Amino acid sequence: MTNLPTPIAVTSRDNPLIKELRRLAQDGAAYRKTGRIWVEGEHVCEAALARGWLPDLIVFLEHFRHLAGIESASNAIKSIVIPEALMKEISSLESAPPLGMVMQLPATTEIQPLARSVVLDRLQDPGNAGSILRSAAAFGFEQIIALKGTVALWSPKVLRSGMGAHFSLRIVELALTEDVQSLHRPLAVTSSHAGDDLHALSAETTSQLNWALGHEGQGVSEALEALAQRKVRIAQPGGQESLNVAAAAAILLYASRA
Repeated sequence: MTNLPTPIAVTSRDNPLIKELRRLAQDGAAYRKTGRIWVEGEHVCEAALARGWLPDLIVFLEHFRHLAGIESASNAIKSIVIPEALMKEISSLESAPPLGMVMQLPATTEIQPLARSVVLDRLQDPGNAGSILRSAAAFGFEQIIALKGTVALWSPKVLRSGMGAHFSLRIVELALTEDVQSLHRPLAVTSSHAGDDLHALSAETTSQLNWALGHEGQGVSEALEALAQRKVRIAQPGGQESLNVAAAAAILLYASRA
């Protein structure tokens, strides 16, 4: 591709660019200071590019240099090639990915009141958060609202768990509980043993709901629960006390698909 910058070979771990990549990849909240995220692996990179996200920088492994001609990388401002040892230092994947990208986050993201939304209330586990984003994107939700205290959603661990879902969603972080009141659709919260049985609700009803999902141990806060218009439970005939929040989210969001 004629637009692709000529890849520059970088071999020193003390190179300032490598230090920056290491910081973005290993500090989960670094993006909040820099406004830049590290995206690694072919699948997640391709998902971002397919949604129109353009990289500032694309990083290739030496033995994947042939990928430097792929069309998806043609708009990168800069392209570098690094040895596998350096990629292993940057990445936390078990095997060094063949490529990674640095991308700019939108300057500001405000709540869109009309968007179909999932509210995350102080979730802590990156795997749970990423899984919920995947379910939200798969079942037609448009917006994720993360209240203060929720794991950093653009951190590398959540990005990996999300498997590209981030780039299909409007993500609002560090929101306050009262901000949720701007949403136009009814807000529903879950309970293990109280509220309406999810499977007794009509598809018309569930398709109009926004959902709030709470902390893995504490659940949704009392303040957020007070704002909810509906409380819903997932029947568990097997007699379990509760479901993992990501598993519950998948059930709820599937039932609410438009």
